[in-house]
Amino acid sequence: MSWNCCESLDMAELRCRKIVVKEGEEEEHQQCESEPCSENFTMDKVSLKEKCSEDTDGATCGVQEKEKEDEEEKDEDKKEEADSQKPSPVKRNRSACRSVMLQSLVKLFFGCLAAVTCGMMYAVYLYTYHERKFWFSSRQELEREITFQGGSGLYYYYYKHMLTAPSFERGIYELMRDNRTVSGQTINAVERLSLYPELITSLLYRITGSQDVIEPVYFYIGVVFGLQAVYVTALFVSSWVMSGTCVAGILAVAWYVINRPDTTKVDYAIPLRDNWALPYFSCQVAALTGFLSNNINSASEMFCYLLMSATTFTFILVWEHSHYVLFIQGLALFLLDSFDLVPSRKMADIHKVYLSSLFLAYVLQFQNPALLSSPLLSLLISSVLARYFQVERASDLLCETKWQDFVTNRLLCQECFQTPSQDFFLRLTQASVLPFYLLVLLICLISTLQTIYRRLSGEPMKMNLRLEDGRIGEQPEVIYHVFHTMLFGALAMVFEGMKYLWTPYVCMFTAFGVCSPELWVTLFRWLRLKSIHPVVLALILSTAVPTIIGFSLWREYFPRVIAELSELQEFYDPDTVELMNWIKTHAPMAAVFAGSPQLLGSVKLCSGWTVTSLPLYSDIDLLRRSEDTYQVYAMRSAEDVYKILSLHKTSYVIIEESLCNELSHTKGCRIKDLLDIANSHVVYDKGEMYSFSKHGRFCHEIKMNYSPYTNYFSRVFWNRSYHVYKVNSVISFQY
Repeated sequence: MSWNCCESLDMAELRCRKIVVKEGEEEEHQQCESEPCSENFTMDKVSLKEKCSEDTDGATCGVQEKEKEDEEEKDEDKKEEADSQKPSPVKRNRSACRSVMLQSLVKLFFGCLAAVTCGMMYAVYLYTYHERKFWFSSRQELEREITFQGGSGLYYYYYKHMLTAPSFERGIYELMRDNRTVSGQTINAVERLSLYPELITSLLYRITGSQDVIEPVYFYIGVVFGLQAVYVTALFVSSWVMSGTCVAGILAVAWYVINRPDTTKVDYAIPLRDNWALPYFSCQVAALTGFLSNNINSASEMFCYLLMSATTFTFILVWEHSHYVLFIQGLALFLLDSFDLVPSRKMADIHKVYLSSLFLAYVLQFQNPALLSSPLLSLLISSVLARYFQVERASDLLCETKWQDFVTNRLLCQECFQTPSQDFFLRLTQASVLPFYLLVLLICLISTLQTIYRRLSGEPMKMNLRLEDGRIGEQPEVIYHVFHTMLFGALAMVFEGMKYLWTPYVCMFTAFGVCSPELWVTLFRWLRLKSIHPVVLALILSTAVPTIIGFSLWREYFPRVIAELSELQEFYDPDTVELMNWIKTHAPMAAVFAGSPQLLGSVKLCSGWTVTSLPLYSDIDLLRRSEDTYQVYAMRSAEDVYKILSLHKTSYVIIEESLCNELSHTKGCRIKDLLDIANSHVVYDKGEMYSFSKHGRFCHEIKMNYSPYTNYFSRVFWNRSYHVYKVNSVISFQY
């Protein structure tokens, strides 16, 4: 028994332990050792030997040793099992990444859903409001076309022409060689009027087989309203990208809709070029915002780049004034590049977008010379200062000739060139946009100036900003929008028309600011709060402030919006309808009509007859023609007016009572005042301007129906608003 016990102890010294290899595949093997595993275990063996030598019962000793080994093996097995169940660091990281990715996808899905929903709701709102305002569905085609105000109906005429053409190709050919619009001229209407929206819309109407589903006019306005939905969706995305929360996007859309009279002209002039173009510009700004962001991966950056390229090209193609807008945007980007606030690689990519878009638009716009002389191109070739001096000299020239040239004065008297009224700022203040805008702009501007100072001092920009850093002005997309809103805002303070380019981005920029925790942290870092942590307070305010604003807007403006949609407004112009019906039924096919450009746009749309001029302010030849036809409101003799109208092969001239007896505009900007100034029929006495001529005002004198006016003109139609006179081909001298 003693030998057996000692033999068991010797065998116990050759114990086995397990080594688990965790890298790659899990692998187990046993390693036999002749040395004890621990000091405690050695002491246990010695005591056990002594006990065995003293114990007379060797069998008991062997059993106890065996039980102890079994217990140790069980403990090791349990520990190994627990280690195998604990996840490795790699698995934990993968799980965390999956969780973050899932959360990002969920936020992206619901954010996109909210953006699209806001856009669709706005389009439905516009359609409903348009229907209530004009009773559109219950009107005849002629009455529907008259609702296109401000001369914008001319564009819709070409859309109708494309649909009535035998084929799409034939329609384009006829528009490029149009001799039935302007008397005595063959024009390329696609080039002169930027008719690509009408071409594309008519093509979509044909290829989608919509002829049996929807009327052409509903398809046309539906496309425009759809673009407006894209417009507000892009504003939503821009505010969302900068703030990180879709609440900012919802607030931006709400402010845009509430301030609709100052954000869009789609309510009363659907076919205008800017209603087609500005949605693409909004998408371009949204893509540019994402492209400038530092927190963007390569795939998203490429998507933003491609979207920016497509929308920039489309924007230039569909609006003749787009390159001026892009010039202002280019100045904002130039400031970023000058202070090294954006990577040079990104600026090079943006310049490629501008150059390629200008080149393609130049080709498709039939070698438009305006693009070659545009300030945008001058900026891109580093000639900004030279271009600036050219603009200054042109402005000085306009001031010098202000009281001599009718065309110049007429342009300067347009509403878009007037300074904005106080009502404009009052509306923005009542909607709570302006106060918060000034607060957000002040914080972002000061932070941007601090960033510029650090860059000039040689300190590099931080690429990965944390919330607690409180540096809202080090985000390139925020800096861009600071410069963007300041440049467009400066122009909006001078020109009324620029508010349609500035106000939408005021809504977007303000919504981003009040919903951005980074902005509030920046403010609280300056204030050096000690009672509460700035990050905590910023997170609270970035949620509470937009919630309070949203609730107040809901209470104040939601009932008004519902009232707008439920109220049946009346738009009825029986005099214009009567005039158009007379033209269609009594005027010969070869007739040529003269009148104000806005009225002639409606004449062309409703009848298709040839006119002497068009409501287009970018064509100097058409502007000079308009000046000639406006002479019926001047102090000119019957013979002078007859010669001018005959020069343009006029068959009928339309005189409008609203222009002949114009009282609504301030003195000096009425048509008859501008004509008197251009014709040197004014005298000044003690700072007052008086009209004087040996001839009476033509539009008044011709109604008297006496010679010599009856020798040259014969009245063929009249109502309360219009008088139509036939220009006699054979002069009849009656006394």
